[in-house]
Amino acid sequence: MTPVLRTERLEFLPYRPEHEDVFVALLRDEEVCRWMGQDLVPEPEIRALFRAILTEVYPQRRFDVWGLWLAGDYVGHAEVKPTGNVDGHELVTALAPGYWGRGLGGEAVRGLLRHAAENLGLSEAYGMVGAENTASLAMCRRLGFREVRDVVGDDGSVTKLVVISTKDPSAPADPGTAESDVRPAVTAAAGHPGDPNDPGGRGGSGGPGGGPGAGAPAPAPAPAPGGTVAAVAADAGAAGGAGSGVPAARAEDPV
Repeated sequence: MTPVLRTERLEFLPYRPEHEDVFVALLRDEEVCRWMGQDLVPEPEIRALFRAILTEVYPQRRFDVWGLWLAGDYVGHAEVKPTGNVDGHELVTALAPGYWGRGLGGEAVRGLLRHAAENLGLSEAYGMVGAENTASLAMCRRLGFREVRDVVGDDGSVTKLVVISTKDPSAPADPGTAESDVRPAVTAAAGHPGDPNDPGGRGGSGGPGGGPGAGAPAPAPAPAPGGTVAAVAADAGAAGGAGSGVPAARAEDPV
C-alpha cells in the first residue's frame, strides 16, 4: 500500500477520486509537457490514466505514486517505480509551473530517496533527464546524482540516465536551499506518469506514473522523452515543474 510521506513542506498523498481534475490540469500544462519531453495528450486519455492509477496501480501494488501537496494546494506528482532502462527503480517528479524555483523539486526527490531506502530497501535509485534540461541536470548534480549513460530515443532525442545512492551523504539535507528557477525534471521518461503499462524510462520504455516516472494499463500514452513521472526532476526549483523521471522534468531550471 502506498504510504503517506511528509517532508519539511510537502505531503505525498496517494491519489483519491476527487484529485482527478488537478492531475489532469498538471499533465495538460504545455510547459510541463515540454520539459517532460512529451506531447500534449488528449484530456480523455489523461483521465483514463488517472483512473487506472486508482483501479490498477494501487490495487495491484504495481508501484508507489502520489500527488504532492503544499499547505493544502496540489503542486505536483511523484513516483518510485521499476525502470525499463536498468535493473532498478526510477524516481519521478513533476511540479506545476507556479511552484518552480522554490526548491520543492529537490525536497520532493529527497523525500522519495528516504522512502526508497527506508520502506523499499533500495540502495540506489535512477532518474532520466533530457540532455537539454541543463537546470535539472545541475539540480541532480547538487543532490549527488552521477551520470551513467545517454539513452537515445527513436526520434534522436538524448536523455541522461543518472543514479544516486539512497544514502548518499553528499545529498543536501536542507530542503529550503533555493534552487533557482526549476522546471520539471527529475525524471523524464518516455510515457506518462502513473501509467501502469509503463516501466518508465525514456528510450522507449514508458513514462511517468510514472510522475509527474513510473505505468498503468489504460490508454497508452504517447512516449515522452523526459518524463513526468520519472523522477527527480523537477526541482531544482521546479522539480516537476514539468515532470520527470528522476531528474527529468525541468524542475528547477531552473529545475
